[in-house]
Amino acid sequence: MARRRIPNGGSSGGARHRNGVIGMAAMLLGIGAIGAGASAPWGRTMPDDYVVFAQNDLGMHCMQRDYRHFMILPPYNTMQAVAIKRGDGPDIVEPNPSDFRMEFYIASNTTAIDKTNWWVHAPALLGADAPADVGLTGNRLSGEMEPDRARGLWEVTGVPVTPMTDAGIDNPYPLATIVFKREGVERARTQTVMPVSWEINCAICHGEPDGTNTDLDVLQDHDRLHGTDLVANAPVTCASCHADAALGAPGVPGVSTLSGAMHRAHADRLNDLPVQLVDSCYACHPGERAQCQRDVHLLRAGMTCTDCHTSMAAVGSPNRSPWVDEPRCADCHTRPGFEFEQPGTLFRNSVGHGGVQCWVCHGSPHAITPTVAYADNLQAMRVQGAAGTLSDCTVCHTQRPDEPFFHRVDD
Repeated sequence: MARRRIPNGGSSGGARHRNGVIGMAAMLLGIGAIGAGASAPWGRTMPDDYVVFAQNDLGMHCMQRDYRHFMILPPYNTMQAVAIKRGDGPDIVEPNPSDFRMEFYIASNTTAIDKTNWWVHAPALLGADAPADVGLTGNRLSGEMEPDRARGLWEVTGVPVTPMTDAGIDNPYPLATIVFKREGVERARTQTVMPVSWEINCAICHGEPDGTNTDLDVLQDHDRLHGTDLVANAPVTCASCHADAALGAPGVPGVSTLSGAMHRAHADRLNDLPVQLVDSCYACHPGERAQCQRDVHLLRAGMTCTDCHTSMAAVGSPNRSPWVDEPRCADCHTRPGFEFEQPGTLFRNSVGHGGVQCWVCHGSPHAITPTVAYADNLQAMRVQGAAGTLSDCTVCHTQRPDEPFFHRVDD
């Protein structure tokens, strides 16, 4: 069994941070904090004493409920998981399919075929068959995660989860359960949010008093402004012309990226919205219900989307590479001796502390813990008894290290 060792780096001030988060979470989030001596569900008592962590790669995934006219994004959610063998010097378990398996399921969402018409229109949108309840990469709402030995994690892509539960409840934070097995025997498990929302509020501006369908009105406006013939060719895939890195779609040469076109087209319209929104970005990005940006930056500092992403015009700049040119932690955070993302690597792909994925301790982008959503905080609460950054060394170390922790890859 191959493992990568995590150095014995201690955590200065971990208890202070943890206690502060407990009080804040209980007061602001309504979280019933688990005391230091309490036993959280799925505590560290499994055989061989492994611990597993999982996170969604983006913090929120957007999709549509209705695909009769066009597709911006399909049902598509990605989740990653890391297993660690606890010890005086913990080891990151190297994904080895002959010894280990990582399985997942979403208890509240076992089917999606009756919640969206995606599978009805997918053949026309993609030119290929779309088996019921199967996502674009062949994955379902439960199954095995794929081992990625190069990155030291397991991953499942294209999970077709929707924000509608099997019971018909709208929930943008469905919980996925991840089960880590060695030689067929369960060793550890966790739960993490697989966030998804179809709260794309095109109807704020699009649609006519005569009852014209909102999506049809979008296509009609596009045809009128750009001389296209989309209405006659519906359903259309936006990324068939506009490059979209999220879908791996190259688009048509000379046509702006989807992100660039959308942000530039709407940048000067947000001041005239007919409704009042908490955040104007929620006119398109989900949303006042789903709260795409709901993390510690909002909770502690009241930050909004533009504090990191600046203006819509800047996001829509033709000089920007969507999904590549993104805000970096080090743009704001500085501390002597500390490192943040690796050069040229986004937070969601960065590692630290002996090669552990950054999200293991901090959560996923837009959902850096503690967040205002109870479900986002469950994973940390279950392993350390408190919401927020994973700061209790004994989650992975069997003995609390004496050395200070400097937040570096080689620490």
